[in-house]
Amino acid sequence: MISVKEAEKIIAEQIQLCSKESVYFQHANNRILRQEIKADRDFPPYDRVTMDGIAIDYQTYASGIREFPVQGIQTAGSPQQTLHNAEHCIEVMTGAVCPQKADTVIRYEDVEFIEFEGTKIARITIEGIKDQQNVHHQGSDRKSRSILLRPGRQISPAEIGVIASTGHVKVQVSKLPKVAIISSGDELVEVDAIPAPHQIRKSNVYTLQAAISDFGVKADHFHMPDEKELIYEELGAILKNYDLLILSGGVSKGKKDFIPEVLNELGVKKLFHTVAQRPGKPFWFGKDENHTVVFALPGNPVSTFAGYYKYIRPWLASSMGLEEKPPLIAKLGADYTFKPPLTYFLQVQASTDSQGNWIAQPVEGHGSGDHVNLIDVNGFLELPADKDFFKAGEAYPLMLFRRM
Repeated sequence: MISVKEAEKIIAEQIQLCSKESVYFQHANNRILRQEIKADRDFPPYDRVTMDGIAIDYQTYASGIREFPVQGIQTAGSPQQTLHNAEHCIEVMTGAVCPQKADTVIRYEDVEFIEFEGTKIARITIEGIKDQQNVHHQGSDRKSRSILLRPGRQISPAEIGVIASTGHVKVQVSKLPKVAIISSGDELVEVDAIPAPHQIRKSNVYTLQAAISDFGVKADHFHMPDEKELIYEELGAILKNYDLLILSGGVSKGKKDFIPEVLNELGVKKLFHTVAQRPGKPFWFGKDENHTVVFALPGNPVSTFAGYYKYIRPWLASSMGLEEKPPLIAKLGADYTFKPPLTYFLQVQASTDSQGNWIAQPVEGHGSGDHVNLIDVNGFLELPADKDFFKAGEAYPLMLFRRM
């Protein structure tokens, strides 16, 4: 049995950086960016009007003039006009180019229009107009050729908008690994089945499938009965066609826990089996000669869940080139006792206080089989194995799997 730190080190040594591929930007959501995205022009590319109203020369206003004959209208998407007379104004619409020789926009709400001898005149009805107000200046967000996005960033809708606005029809991203998620056990039946008293519905494979979709990965899932010959046959075929296997169940010391034995017979090299942790002690990890990586987690749902977020997700993130972020640290919100000399992943409800510090409140469940308790928490606090009493206010690593 090895420590959690040793397990992390061994897993980190097996990180395999995915190759790149080019995809249409519309299909890049959740993918990991593998190229720089630079501004191909200033952001914004022109002095942009931010309010519907009139555009004037501020110096004319500063001289005391409050009534401005209307020269014309500048709409969004139309070529830039020029204010030919500094004592006139041009009506402007939000998003339009600010007219040349105009530098300040007064919104319609602060103007009234009058007619005088057939001329439309805008009269400013408030004081306190500021120079260059309601104008978003060219290049004030980003300058042309500046780097907007760097490799290693996970693409979200915000990044999609930036990529589109810079004219990148296609973008380089990490190629998605082929992932198989495999459950085993005769006690498991399909979701739409009515379980017998001694059966339960499958859930771990769907939990893992949903979790891994955060990276845009569409994992295939399989189920194997507790028969060694069938496991050997099916697992052997799966190994040939996938880059990453995540197994749930069949890795402990039960009479029908054939997974470690079969993996060995199929030529998958065991790098460790059993970690000094709870939940998830009988955790198996290895790799075959074709560089297929195998994580075999215990079948109890909380063990599977914690194992994914502690080990598999970081490995996958690094393999896909995701930029590293500083680990989260949270203060324990209440005293807690855990006596076995194991690293303990304590289920917590974590939130930030008024100073921005993470506080983790323990939420007791009923063991590693109680996956319903996971809907009441949003993370695990990693308590070290070298002590058994943990005092409120002490800080430990926080494994956050959602915000609440």
